[in-house]
Amino acid sequence: MRHKMIEAFKNAQGGLFTSVEKADVGGAYQELEKRGTTLMGWADPFMPDKSLPKHIEEALIKEITAPSCTHYTSPIGSQELKDALAKKLWKVNHLKVDPFRNILITPGSDSGLYLAILPFINDGDEVILPVPCYPNNLLGIDIMGGKKVYVPLHQENHYQLVAEDLEKAYTEKTKMVILTHPNNPTTTVYNKESLQVLREFVIKHDLILVCDQAFEDYCYENEFITPASMEGMFERTLTVFSFSKGYGLSGLRIGYIVCCDEILDTLYANAVGVIGTTNTACQRAAITAVEDNAYMVEYEKEFNERRHMAYEIINSIPNVSMELPESGFLAWVDVSKVGDSSEIVDYLLKEANVSVNDGKNYGPGGEGHLRIVLGVYRDAKKVEEALLRIKDALITYQSSK
Repeated sequence: MRHKMIEAFKNAQGGLFTSVEKADVGGAYQELEKRGTTLMGWADPFMPDKSLPKHIEEALIKEITAPSCTHYTSPIGSQELKDALAKKLWKVNHLKVDPFRNILITPGSDSGLYLAILPFINDGDEVILPVPCYPNNLLGIDIMGGKKVYVPLHQENHYQLVAEDLEKAYTEKTKMVILTHPNNPTTTVYNKESLQVLREFVIKHDLILVCDQAFEDYCYENEFITPASMEGMFERTLTVFSFSKGYGLSGLRIGYIVCCDEILDTLYANAVGVIGTTNTACQRAAITAVEDNAYMVEYEKEFNERRHMAYEIINSIPNVSMELPESGFLAWVDVSKVGDSSEIVDYLLKEANVSVNDGKNYGPGGEGHLRIVLGVYRDAKKVEEALLRIKDALITYQSSK
């Protein structure tokens, strides 16, 4: 029956018939967990350990036992949650929004990204993607029949945007730019100069910007700027947010889209048919998280310590390097001088009993790199021990060649 499918699905592999490396595809990752493998390829804070703050847990339990639990909220989301988010958006993102007209709640940011792209892309429309980037940004374009146009992010330029690279990618068929900001996997926080370059490019060519801000909550040395807050950008930007990373509520599956009402009206009309209604009880827990997020201070301190620990350990490995992560809880590790990244991923799984991500999954420019999730496990000692096993394995790997 595959021959009857559209190309994007016909060529997709979910792990039932072939080996699939991606952590979020198939059941292979769960099997690794059963074998005691240290899982450092799934960007789920403190996974698999319990980390739900007590006050959010209590709100969730209360809502699960309430009569409303088994019933829908509006397909566009709880108004109470949107009211709380409007305050957050002004305080954190400098976006003054109407909670009735500018916010749509989604069952996670992946579905939000899909819905944000869907209204604009027809067969042959070109979408510019700075790469490496989040793989699902690539997948959605394929499903819609669009054409991916890659703009390379250069390591020597600390993965910032370059005006000339964007202009080279533009054609009369270009309709959209998709930006992962902060970048997953490189952790780059795009600076003011980069975002001004992007703003001028998008406005000049009358484009749509979809901005994935799943990792916005923990940015360290560099100031985080929301592109939609820049002059002339709100009316042409769909910003997708997540409760999974910063709030550490991955399993609750809550995300949201923010955009102008002209766009949002069409998303409201199609939300129930494309992504369905977000879980009622989980939205209640999300309200509690937004209104009392003091626990995130501890998370930021923890992830900050882990990025410095990883930086020290990884950079002590001969021929291996990484920049100090600028955001979140990821490490983007350059192993290009050591060998093929796919072979190294397999070697680390076998010899160090650690599962990490192959950089090839993140688009052109990802080859020769590993993405290592530092935010897993509640006990940072487990992360340190795994990094030291990676170090020993990579030293042995090089000495055996």
